[in-house]
Amino acid sequence: MTAWSAASEALGGDLCEVTVRNVVRPVVSGTGLRVRLTNALGDRTVHFGHVYVGVPREGPALEPGSNRLVTFSGSPEVRLPPGATALSDPISEAAPQGTSQDVPHTTARNTIARNMIARNTIARNTIARYTVRGPTPHPGRDPGQTPASDLVRAGRRLAVSVYLRGPGGVLTGRNRATAPAHPPLTLPTGVRETAGVQEAAGVQEAAGVQEAAGVQEAAGVQEAAGVREAAGMREPAGAPSYRSVRGDHAGDESGEAFVEETTVWHWLDALTVVPAEPPVRVVAALGDSITTGVGSRTGHGWPDFLSAGTGLAVVNEGVSGGKVLTAGTGRPAEARLTAEVLIKPGITTVIVQAGINDLGAGARAEDLIAAYRRMAAAARAAGVRLVGGTITPYEGAEYHTASGERARQEVNACLRRGGVFDAVADFDAALRDPAHPARLLPAYDSGDHLHPSTAGHHAMATAVPLPHL
Repeated sequence: MTAWSAASEALGGDLCEVTVRNVVRPVVSGTGLRVRLTNALGDRTVHFGHVYVGVPREGPALEPGSNRLVTFSGSPEVRLPPGATALSDPISEAAPQGTSQDVPHTTARNTIARNMIARNTIARNTIARYTVRGPTPHPGRDPGQTPASDLVRAGRRLAVSVYLRGPGGVLTGRNRATAPAHPPLTLPTGVRETAGVQEAAGVQEAAGVQEAAGVQEAAGVQEAAGVREAAGMREPAGAPSYRSVRGDHAGDESGEAFVEETTVWHWLDALTVVPAEPPVRVVAALGDSITTGVGSRTGHGWPDFLSAGTGLAVVNEGVSGGKVLTAGTGRPAEARLTAEVLIKPGITTVIVQAGINDLGAGARAEDLIAAYRRMAAAARAAGVRLVGGTITPYEGAEYHTASGERARQEVNACLRRGGVFDAVADFDAALRDPAHPARLLPAYDSGDHLHPSTAGHHAMATAVPLPHL
């Protein structure tokens, strides 16, 4: 089952002989962790020397004894040609045959191991003789090492460290990545209950919720997120990943070598696990920068609030600047649905929040609706439900036009009539200003008239029709 995932973007190419530490937050607990790496949009073969997973402590540092080696078909190294992905072996308590869960990090030992691997497969058995803590081999984990069964907990962050050997070319990753230190608080009961009554009545306006949220934000509370802010625990949206000085530092539990913070997840496509009991439903949010959480001051977007408030496992497949019909830094959403989302295990429902950037680029309503229909057909063929989100208000945004607004109203009216998606999340009704429906409610506007505020992301989460997930 997919425990975490991210969209793929092409993000430039100036990395070489460096280790990156990606910090993510799985939404499913489980065992048998597997790491999926991607070079989907790369322009050359990339060579990963070592990959480790561990539990973050503070900044780039890890909890002592938590960092564990990841192998690919028994090898600690993997090469990915352009367009390729690789799924690791499951991490288990015992060291895989022919490898070690502890690999040396001295230059001499790394060099010897690389040369021997290049010559023949017997080298893998040789590597197992070396450990960080001494030359004596061991068949399983070290005393004091975090059990593999305890690595992945829903809501707790995980660090995936990847050593890039040689140049990386065009980086496949996810921009505008966020991983605040704490998961979001759950939606207030009154907000969720009010939204539920409105959904059942077919209204989905959330006028009362909007007014309540407006009062809260005006008072500096910002719904549930404001509890942390009021307590001085406001969390920045950035720094979910770190880059090291030159060299292989994937196995380091210290954060000393990681000198650069960045809001990019590098080459990391998904984490999968065998879920703990009882199993949970995995929902993918396929969208643009609104889905990634842009506008929220805490770094938590509507998929995070939906997950925290419902017990669903919501994985975020948003990409900043993403469109439905054409490519940006990543594939079009229509292509991403089949190439990046439906192929990931355990996803039962996809919520589509995309189209506003198409309208900003002059797309026609009929073209968007036709693409939505094709997406719905592809999802149904895969046995996955597709929930469509209405396009949110954006008057006042830089690329808003009168023709774009007419197209938005036409698309939304079509979605509300039904027959396109399996269900509709009326994000437009949840966010719009009743006095000026083409605009976001001021309390829900982050300031650019396009991206919702933290309270706006809360309102979007309440607009998702839970019975249809």
